[in-house]
Amino acid sequence: MSELMVIGYEERSAANKAFKAVQELQNNLVVQLNGLAVVSVDEDGETHVDTPARSEKVAKSATAGALWGLVFGMLILTPGIGVVGAALGGLFGKLSHMGVDNDFRGKVQSLLKPGSAAVVIMASKITEDKFAAALQPYGGTVLKTPLAERDERELAEQLAGTQ
Repeated sequence: MSELMVIGYEERSAANKAFKAVQELQNNLVVQLNGLAVVSVDEDGETHVDTPARSEKVAKSATAGALWGLVFGMLILTPGIGVVGAALGGLFGKLSHMGVDNDFRGKVQSLLKPGSAAVVIMASKITEDKFAAALQPYGGTVLKTPLAERDERELAEQLAGTQ
């Protein structure tokens, strides 16, 4: 089972520090990442995404990378569902089934106001106490939802079928 976590910050600098801390926690085997990004919104409302350089430790496979991209895009970059095709509608439905529903997406999007930033983490393993202690100095608003391995696999299969 993986966990999708979004930590919102009022300032980009705090998010950058937390992002680096998460990378260090990965190096120390406190967290096993499937995806990691910093999303910031500039004063003009434009969204910017920074991810670590591809490595063997993050997004080990094409499936993991595709899944991470899908979840990230639907969670952060999609303002609303609106009218979508059947395949994309199925993917949205799968995300909702996984716990990434409109309410969760709305909470995430409410964190991202002009001038703010968030660290987005998809992890398959986390040593909760060490992780929380390491990120506590940076503060932030934490949102998280579990992602079952079976659901992740089904979502990846659906994604592969839509391309």
